[in-house]
Amino acid sequence: MTQALTQALVRVTFALLARLPLPLNHALGAFLGWCTWILPTRMRRISLANLERCYPQTPSRWRRQVARRSLMETGKALTEAPWLWRAGPRRIRGLLCQGEGEDHLTAALAQGRGAFFVSPHLGSWEFAGLHATGFGPMTSLYRPPRLQALDAPLRAARQATGAHLVPTDRSGIRRIRQALAQGGIVGLLPDQTPKGGGGVFVPFFGQPTLTMTLLPRLAGPRRIPVVFAFAERLPRGRGYRYHCVPAPQALYDPDPHTAAAAMNRAVETLVRRCPEQYVWSYRRFAARPPQPPA
Repeated sequence: MTQALTQALVRVTFALLARLPLPLNHALGAFLGWCTWILPTRMRRISLANLERCYPQTPSRWRRQVARRSLMETGKALTEAPWLWRAGPRRIRGLLCQGEGEDHLTAALAQGRGAFFVSPHLGSWEFAGLHATGFGPMTSLYRPPRLQALDAPLRAARQATGAHLVPTDRSGIRRIRQALAQGGIVGLLPDQTPKGGGGVFVPFFGQPTLTMTLLPRLAGPRRIPVVFAFAERLPRGRGYRYHCVPAPQALYDPDPHTAAAAMNRAVETLVRRCPEQYVWSYRRFAARPPQPPA
């Protein structure tokens, strides 16, 4: 009964957020993020620690400013998701103010081998994925949230937009291969910490970071086209600016360390364009490489 009540509350919250005008929705999200900054929260502490690792040469004042803005943008990502899920294709297209490199995705799909659409936790990854579905059907790996009551509402909301969610297991990998064989798009988050033994330690902003090898393993043998992208969130709910870049050739290297390092460099390239919209509060460096014997 508790789970049913929580799910009902989540659905009501989603519906209310979807009804707000986007500028007001973003203002609410920014306020929630600002609260996590002014209070001694874990998210604030992790954001500052990660920025110090990744930008050690920058002034502490700059890192604090980026951390604060990052938390506010993370708040917007939280509140805008239900709005975007119910916006519909026409409104989604109307929110694209400028695009850069969309021809990379068009050219990738024209090869007829499917394509990977890779978007990190940067800007509005929900908008980036929804906009990409305008190019064709999309299949995405889905990892259930830690709070079980959120699972059903999230699945219902994302699948209502036409996304095909598949689990992060062998059955999901099989369905991804099928989608690629049919010339479809596969959406993937490249900066999630992999579970189990599906990762290697390679540099990310100069730090040894546990990084997924799934993308190189799936794309490499048939050289499936890979496009890295993110949607920059414009101020005051004015819309989004798209950024797309093709994958580096080293991503297709058979050595998993070389390929994973190339993937991280591509993510770094996008993050450096808009560091204040990256989710620095994510515990990307929580796993550490094994230490050699004393």
